[in-house]
Amino acid sequence: MNFPADLKYTKEHEWVRIEGDNATVGITDFAQKELGDIVYVDISTVGEVVEKDAVFGTVEAVKTVSDLFMPLSGEVLVFNSDIDSAPESVNKDPYGAGWMIKIKITDPSQVASLLDVDAYKALIGV
Repeated sequence: MNFPADLKYTKEHEWVRIEGDNATVGITDFAQKELGDIVYVDISTVGEVVEKDAVFGTVEAVKTVSDLFMPLSGEVLVFNSDIDSAPESVNKDPYGAGWMIKIKITDPSQVASLLDVDAYKALIGV
């Protein structure tokens, strides 16, 4: 499994790439493997301010539906519309083409609550 060291992670298996006041969010390689083949991603929170740990969408796999949890409070700026027509990109490239949303961070102090790569690996037992 792949876990880029430059990203931050959550206990709910989201990854975060912080770029100034903005961040890109997706699910980890571990999460997509646990879910199996992803067939649909539903995110209807674009334009909304979503609080940390609140649900910002769902991901549907062949066998289950799982909530997506906001890693940091922020305004959802963009949904990766490419995954509408190619949800399998979340399985094939979770840290690249399979990203889910871009947000404007509203509380930068919350970044300190995210896990680094070593803490995330310890969490999942890798």
